[in-house]
Amino acid sequence: MTGTPGAEETATEEHPRRWLKAGLMADRLSFRVRSVMALLGARVTEAFAPYGLRPGSFTSMALISANPGSSQIELARLGGLDKSSIVLIIDDLVQRGYAVRAKSTEDRRRSSLFLTRAGEEVMAQMYTAAMATETSIRAELGPDDMQQLFGLLDRVYAILEREDPPID
Repeated sequence: MTGTPGAEETATEEHPRRWLKAGLMADRLSFRVRSVMALLGARVTEAFAPYGLRPGSFTSMALISANPGSSQIELARLGGLDKSSIVLIIDDLVQRGYAVRAKSTEDRRRSSLFLTRAGEEVMAQMYTAAMATETSIRAELGPDDMQQLFGLLDRVYAILEREDPPID
């Protein structure tokens, strides 16, 4: 990958790509996370192509499943999606019969979201496809390193959320 974080290798016969040095970016967390996300995103996009859903649909379905009755704004915040994208995603999921909107019992202006049985089934299939895109990473790192990675990322998220709380 061009701009591989910290990479300083040069092209070889076995690896014809030229790896660029990251320079000052090697010390940037956001650069490393974005680089990993770009590679994983490409894999997931390919794995999800047969479903014909908008980007962010799997994330939205998984969050609705884990948080039945949540609102679009809550999903957008937790899933890292902008508010206009989540509206299109949820509209699409509702139209396909994967999710339903119901009036909130707490606030009549708010809709509560729920997955349908069909949505749960598609989500489970997409989960399997998503996990398959990480097989080599999980195999190489192993369970202990994966737990450590998740723990560190959770700590980073908590620090950033504490410093910059979400605005509704």
